[in-house]
Amino acid sequence: MNRVLITNIKGIVQYNSRGIVKGAAMADLPVFENGWILTEGEHIHSIGHMDEPLLAPVNDVIDASGCYVFPSWCDSHTHIVFAGSREQEFVGRIRGLTYEEIAKQGGGILNSAKRLADASEEELFDSAWNRLESMMRQGTGAVEIKSGYGLSFESELKMLNVIARLKKESPLTIKSTFLGAHAVPAEYKNDRAAYVRMLTDDLLPVIATNKLADYIDVFCDRGFFTVDETATILEAGAAYGLRPKIHANELDFSGGIQIGVKHNALSVDHLECTGDEEIEVLKNSSTMPTLLPGTAFFLQLHYPPARKMIDAGLPVALASDYNPGSCPSGKMSFVLTLACLYLKMTPQEAINAATLNSAYAMGVEKELGSIIPGKRANLFITAPLPSLEYIPYAFNENHVRQVIINGKLQ
Repeated sequence: MNRVLITNIKGIVQYNSRGIVKGAAMADLPVFENGWILTEGEHIHSIGHMDEPLLAPVNDVIDASGCYVFPSWCDSHTHIVFAGSREQEFVGRIRGLTYEEIAKQGGGILNSAKRLADASEEELFDSAWNRLESMMRQGTGAVEIKSGYGLSFESELKMLNVIARLKKESPLTIKSTFLGAHAVPAEYKNDRAAYVRMLTDDLLPVIATNKLADYIDVFCDRGFFTVDETATILEAGAAYGLRPKIHANELDFSGGIQIGVKHNALSVDHLECTGDEEIEVLKNSSTMPTLLPGTAFFLQLHYPPARKMIDAGLPVALASDYNPGSCPSGKMSFVLTLACLYLKMTPQEAINAATLNSAYAMGVEKELGSIIPGKRANLFITAPLPSLEYIPYAFNENHVRQVIINGKLQ
């Protein structure tokens, strides 16, 4: 069995057996200094101090002098299966168009749906594979991938089949989410109920039979899906064992957070529009508030009130929202930078949000998110760094020196 020994580690980050972290505890980030890590097969075998050297045969030894070892980032919200970029919409926003105005002109999600309908599964797989590889090189070891650029029976299945193949062939941990309710296609503009029925009565049984999704999602927001439509779709998904992960309150106080909590959503994501009522609802739930500052940055929206949420005792997770229209980047270290600058989170809070809490937000917290014996050996070794704070500070640098996924050097 393959055994890798990492020695002389300046700090083993997130060395703990905690579950999710909430409120004031998010400022606490356990770091084991001057240690070693031994991996065996796909998992972490043992951890010790350099004063207590390991005497055991190994296949590879890595000297991490001056470096930190992190649990891989868990990116719990992405849309990385897509066909083509949308830089013309970027130019449109520079000229003053809003995200909603672009959508009404046939841009946005509907633009991606048109392109995806014309792309083959092979083309979609190849482009998504390249994105996954880039994310892995930047320290991400787990990714949730949504459908939602299909918006038809055939194209949604095409997307979910691509995600299934990525799951099978990539070493990364991948979760699949059915997001047929991402937007209402133009052909259903005058009969929204018919589109909802297509999702619930036609698509969901096929998805369930072929085990193509782990979760179900709805874009519950102004101009997209109503609370009642969202409830109908979530209830249909629950009948097939699909737990919700909700797009909520990005554009307005839409009720998305409340309906997500009511239906036991694993996470509610975006949350730019979050007030006292929404915070109280979240405090009495097992739903993870997931913030996507890359989207607010790229669309020039106001940012979610992370400081208020944490100070109220909530946990928060961070994810990239990597997609072609509102956040064309999966670089999680830059997400940390945005969280520190615009959400007013400390680096320690941001790291907790992008590891332990984001692992929970995609249902893999028992395997990933921290570094303890028995967990999966998805790790990255930094370049020599003066401190942990240097990662969000020096946002243009590549801090990742070496990546280990499932105990294997990549």
